[in-house]
Amino acid sequence: MKAAFLGLGAIGWPMAVHVARAHELAVWNRTAARARDFAAQHPARAAATPREAVAGADVILTCLPTSREVAALLDGPDGILAGAARGALFLDCTSGDPATSRAIAARCAAAGLAFADCPVSGGTNGAEAATLTVMVGGDAATVERARPVLQAFGKRIAHLGPVGAGHAMKAVNNALLAANIQLVGEGLVALVKAGVPARAALEVLNASSGRSFVSEVLVPERVLTGAFPATFRLALLDKDVGICLQVLRDEGVAGPLLERVGEVIHAARAALGEDADYLEAIRVVERQAGVELRG
Repeated sequence: MKAAFLGLGAIGWPMAVHVARAHELAVWNRTAARARDFAAQHPARAAATPREAVAGADVILTCLPTSREVAALLDGPDGILAGAARGALFLDCTSGDPATSRAIAARCAAAGLAFADCPVSGGTNGAEAATLTVMVGGDAATVERARPVLQAFGKRIAHLGPVGAGHAMKAVNNALLAANIQLVGEGLVALVKAGVPARAALEVLNASSGRSFVSEVLVPERVLTGAFPATFRLALLDKDVGICLQVLRDEGVAGPLLERVGEVIHAARAALGEDADYLEAIRVVERQAGVELRG
C-alpha cells in the first residue's frame, strides 16, 4: 500500500517509522529538514509539499498540533485535495476538535476521500513500541479499511462512533489526565508540608484507592526524580482541555470541576511557557507551596 504521513513531531515520527516498515511511504513536515532527516534514516521519500506527499497514496495520515493545521493543508495548489486520488483513505491522528473534523470530513467526501479521526494515546513510549490506543470516529466501512493501517502503530483500535467521536474521546481523556496531575500534585505537596516524605506518601497512595497512572508511573519516574522529560507540551494539554470543555458545552453538560481544571492548566501554561512539558504543571503547585516533590 502507498501511504503518506504528514506531521513528524514527537509522536508522529515514531508512528511514521512503523508505517514505513509496512508500506511504501512519503513524508512531509512543515520543517522540511525534518522530513529529509526521516527519509535519510528510514525507507521513505521526503516530499516538498502536501500535494506531492499524497500523490498516488492509498492512505493519507496526518498528525499535527491542532485541527486548524490539518484544515489549512487541504486547499491551494500544493494542498492535499489538489494531489489526493479519489477513493483514498484520510486518517487524521491529530488531537483535534470534533467540529473541525466534521467539516474536514465533508470536504473530503466532496473530493471522493473517506475520512476518519484517529487520535492516539500512549505518548512517545507507546508510539515507539507500537502500543498506542487509537480512538476512531467514522463510519464502519471506513474504520474497517483503516484498521490494518492503524495496527502498524496501535495495539488497541477502538471505533467509538461517527466522525468527531475519536477527537471527543481524546479530549475528555486528556482533560481527566490534566485534572489528575493537578490533584495528585496538590495532595502530595500538602502531605510533604505536613511532614510526610513524597515517596512514602506515594507508596501508600498506590496501595490505596486514590492511585492512578499519574501517581503510579508519571510522578515517581518524572517528578520525584526531577527528570521532567519533554514528551508532551503543556500547551497542547491546555488545548485539549479546551476542546473537552467545548464538547461539554456542545452537549449541554455542566462541568464546573473541569472548567476549574482548564483555568489552572491555562495559568500554568502562561507561567511556564510554550515549551514546558505537561507534568511541569506540578512545578507551579510546588512553587506556590515552597516545597519540591523530590527524593
